[in-house]
Amino acid sequence: MLSEIDFVKNDVRAMIYNLSSWVEPEKPEKTIVNMMDQVLIHSEPYGVVLIISAWNYPFQLIFAPLSGAIAAGNCAIVKPSELAPASSKLIAELIPKYLDNDCYQVVTGGIAETSELLKLRFDYIFFTGSTHVGKIVHEAASKFLTPVTLELG
Repeated sequence: MLSEIDFVKNDVRAMIYNLSSWVEPEKPEKTIVNMMDQVLIHSEPYGVVLIISAWNYPFQLIFAPLSGAIAAGNCAIVKPSELAPASSKLIAELIPKYLDNDCYQVVTGGIAETSELLKLRFDYIFFTGSTHVGKIVHEAASKFLTPVTLELG
């Protein structure tokens, strides 16, 4: 567990260090079409991110994508793996204790709860787990054209 926590701490430190440069508007190269214009690209949050994690690194696989979602200005619903019940319980205690409950929620449970979550519309889905379940997540996301990151193993 210590290696998981160190991984997330280093991730958060890197985000804090780089955040000011990440929020700066991007200035794309000028072309003949826009040479007289000032063109800036502003990054915006997706909105509400669903994070579903696997059992094998329960803290890292929740808190690494969650810290990225927070840094990007998103709200998030996290679903820890039911196969790591003690870790899921602790995550369900920590997130509401330290993060804004209006913006960050934890859903615990198994297949039924995950299936119900996947019926809802999210602005982004981040999933870590099996290829089989990844296909289910991808299919659910496709119904709403939701962008998705699948970290499959």
